[in-house]
Amino acid sequence: MTYEIAVLKGDGIGPEVMAEALKVLKALGTPTLTFAEYPCGAGCYLDRGDPLPAATVEGCRRADAVLLGAMGLPHVRWPDGTEMRPQVDLRFQLDLYAGVRPIYLYAAAHTPLKGLAAGDIDFVILRENVEGLFASMNGGIQLRGEVAVDSMVITRSGTERVVRYAFELARQRGRTPMKVTCVDKANVFRSMAFFRRVYDEVAADYPDVERDYAYIDALSMYLVQQPAGYDVLVAENMYGDIISDLAAGLVGGLGLAPSGDIGEDAAVFQPSHGTAPDIAGQGKANPVAMILSAALMLRWLGQQHGDSAATSGAERIEEAVRTAIGAQGVGTPDLGGTLSCRALGERIVRAL
Repeated sequence: MTYEIAVLKGDGIGPEVMAEALKVLKALGTPTLTFAEYPCGAGCYLDRGDPLPAATVEGCRRADAVLLGAMGLPHVRWPDGTEMRPQVDLRFQLDLYAGVRPIYLYAAAHTPLKGLAAGDIDFVILRENVEGLFASMNGGIQLRGEVAVDSMVITRSGTERVVRYAFELARQRGRTPMKVTCVDKANVFRSMAFFRRVYDEVAADYPDVERDYAYIDALSMYLVQQPAGYDVLVAENMYGDIISDLAAGLVGGLGLAPSGDIGEDAAVFQPSHGTAPDIAGQGKANPVAMILSAALMLRWLGQQHGDSAATSGAERIEEAVRTAIGAQGVGTPDLGGTLSCRALGERIVRAL
């Protein structure tokens, strides 16, 4: 099969890490991919007056999948002081409700925790992507410069679909035991008690998958103390955002943290990190998160279309990454290594 991939390189280190991901995808040979680049990001706003042009959104709708670098620059902001966030706007416009964020330890040297080996940390955070606190993104209220209010929005349908996605994902992973952890603050907030109640209703359809619960504050400790005890964690939007960064810190940082924003008819794959303008253009960026996001894309395409070549491509990329960075001291500066962004990309290509 042939797939058309929309490419949004973005700002800061986005173009650098995207170049390496495209290099890896082209080196695979199969499946056949074609690439169409579209403007997007803070730089696009400076050039065109719009960080997310309508033509870009339409190109993303037409494509089989979207690869996105990193978006936004600290000095480019809206009049209200918030940064340009086209990657978040795209989630809402395409209804990409499931934020899939795998966390995997590739080398013992990458974690600040003691006594762990490669593979000992292996779980997935599933972040509800279009509700929660982020639903107030364009609708918060500020009065007289004295008070500002953002509301937490939890709907039954939105929670049902992301929780169901979590349980299906646990089945696909096939861990022993299969487990889905509900991350909330149900002991304090009505919105979170409702989130947990809907979780329980959906969980009843999956008797083979273990139920688990964790308050968001306690989970921040548990992830550090016992990260090997988790399989799939499902959380409200803001909570999922926060624990994604914490979890990335357990395995070497955001440079090793891929993500996929997935909806019913579209999906965007991007690294969890930001644009890092302080190192842009210096060759210091870690391309692994972008490359692993490309692997996530292939895995999703394989599932959507029953395409074994796409699934195999994802597995080959993941194995190449394991081979390339598994040795202590090998990697970009964030991993304690000396390789440039390009050199690490080329190392992963050779490992294919």
